[in-house]
Amino acid sequence: MKTPSRPELVDLLPYLGKWLLLACAVAVLAGSASAFFLFALEWATATRNARPWLIWLLPLAGFGVGWLYLRFGREVEAGNNLLIDEIHDPKKVIPLRMAPLVLGGTVISHLFGASVGREGTAVQMGGALADQLTRLFRLQREDRRIILMAGISAGFASVFGTPLAGAVFGLEVLAIGRLRYDALLPCTLAAIVADQVGLLWGVHHTHYTVSAVPAISAWPLLAMGIAGAAFGLVGKFFADATHALGGWIKRRLAYAPLRPLVGGIVVAVAVWAVGTDRYIGLGIPVIVEAFQHPLAPWDFAGKFAFTVASLASGFKGGEVTPLFYIGATLGNALAPLLHQPVSLLAGIGFVAVFAGAANTPLASTLMAMELFGAEVGVYAMVACVVSYLCSGHTGIYRSQRIGQSKHQPVREGSRLGELGNPQYSPSSSGDGDRTPDPR
Repeated sequence: MKTPSRPELVDLLPYLGKWLLLACAVAVLAGSASAFFLFALEWATATRNARPWLIWLLPLAGFGVGWLYLRFGREVEAGNNLLIDEIHDPKKVIPLRMAPLVLGGTVISHLFGASVGREGTAVQMGGALADQLTRLFRLQREDRRIILMAGISAGFASVFGTPLAGAVFGLEVLAIGRLRYDALLPCTLAAIVADQVGLLWGVHHTHYTVSAVPAISAWPLLAMGIAGAAFGLVGKFFADATHALGGWIKRRLAYAPLRPLVGGIVVAVAVWAVGTDRYIGLGIPVIVEAFQHPLAPWDFAGKFAFTVASLASGFKGGEVTPLFYIGATLGNALAPLLHQPVSLLAGIGFVAVFAGAANTPLASTLMAMELFGAEVGVYAMVACVVSYLCSGHTGIYRSQRIGQSKHQPVREGSRLGELGNPQYSPSSSGDGDRTPDPR
């Protein structure tokens, strides 16, 4: 074996310097974009709450955003899935217009009352802005993959105020059952710095309080496992329902802007019919309530239905905050049945439904510890792992790859979007179609 001619540390220093520079550049861009986005969301939510009649303009707003994407955003319409595909199979730099399009589309969605989130927007802005450094610094293929992952981590961390979860999310979301440790340092640096950049801009994140955490014992652990199974199944149904309804709408409405127009009509009429705006927007006040006192046991189902209708018809935003709402309110409903504190099971549901729907149990566990305190870590880990297993090989991100199957034969390297194809078999080959619907 050849003896190294110089200490390994000497070769490490340029690597550290390069990624310190690049990760901090990504963090400043993504953290600043997320701060602007959060301030815009705050304005949109306050405006909608002050003017409830804006919900009746949701169909026109949806049509307008659909037309903008048809005219200017066909290459970036795949959103988070485009980022994941580019990391696995780099082809060309993501157009910068992804950032303003998804930012404007999401703010409009919230202003007029769609039930969407914010994670997708922050992640897409982070990835698109990070990828512009590819041209500036003439990055090679492998470095480009890593900087895109750092952009994802920076966007996630800065929009939720969870740097540890953000760092791991950028590593974990790409492939089920496999992490890429070559991006660990850039993702960690980008997530931590982006979170701090957001705080420097004056961003304030919502605080949730888990008031009681029982000592580790057999029944609370078993209760978390039972609840985790329920959370995983709900996460699976959410992903499956969103994809199925989205596909059904695309087959029947060939002209893309008509999809959010029709979806907007359905959402607006539904808000009028149920007599409450409880299930639209981010729903942060209801999430906070879920930690404080028992809620109506059907609240999670209401948010589930409104969010599936909004996302499937083409409104922009994301799935994660609605999943937090669904999980927290479902945990709230399960707490008395499992004889667990309401705030604890609301917090566990908050992260565990997301863990199952996104196939990210490690990031979700870290998020629980960052948001609710380290003492919930064991319970969160049990519920998130069980949720991850019970959600099966499905998820909200159809471009996720199978790094290692969960519990049944699935070809490694398959995209989740391929698994619903009748022609798919575990031994077949091919990468699937990464091209978004051009209509």
